[in-house]
Amino acid sequence: MEQSKIIENTILFVKKELKNAEGGHDWFHIERVYKNTLLIAKEEDVDAFVVSLGALLHDIADPKFYNGNETIGPKLAAKFLEEQKVDTDIITHVINIIKHISFKNSLEINGEKFTSKELDVVQDADRLDAIGAIGIARCFNYGGFKNRALYNPEIKPNLNMTKEEYKNSSAPTINHFYEKLLLLKDKMNTATAKKIALERHNYMNLFLEQFYNEWNGVK
Repeated sequence: MEQSKIIENTILFVKKELKNAEGGHDWFHIERVYKNTLLIAKEEDVDAFVVSLGALLHDIADPKFYNGNETIGPKLAAKFLEEQKVDTDIITHVINIIKHISFKNSLEINGEKFTSKELDVVQDADRLDAIGAIGIARCFNYGGFKNRALYNPEIKPNLNMTKEEYKNSSAPTINHFYEKLLLLKDKMNTATAKKIALERHNYMNLFLEQFYNEWNGVK
């Protein structure tokens, strides 16, 4: 099957699977990450087919919505790609991207470490969607979905969480800026993403300044 047809089928598959997804992790999130991936890939020596599939399938079953189960997404993606007759080595690469893309899994999973330029590109694209104006909107959307407080001055951000603590955190939404979002600028892999991330990072800092001023009745 032609690669373009497989991409087309993958888009239809993802749209169907995510039709009822939470607003920050729905098809439109996937579409933005896919677009960011193609943008970054133009400046990198990567396999365009692999990064496209990795971007489209990276959140096919986000563990946050499956009681923390990190096996469902990779299995679902692998089954779909096998049905599309994708080469085994490409499937393995895409599944490794899905397994290692997340913030909490970025170093290793059960002692297993995986690196590739393709992972770098898709990971950057995903992280870019977590910061800036879209990142702020997604952050508060998810906080509302989980019925979390906007902010509580008495609950300080935890900057030394374990993976389990991160997964199970119920802290106010503002804390997430310090526990993840503001850290992403310095975790970008590619030059293109680093440039975009800096602008979005600065926008978040301006937002937080305004937020605290309004919270404290300054202006």
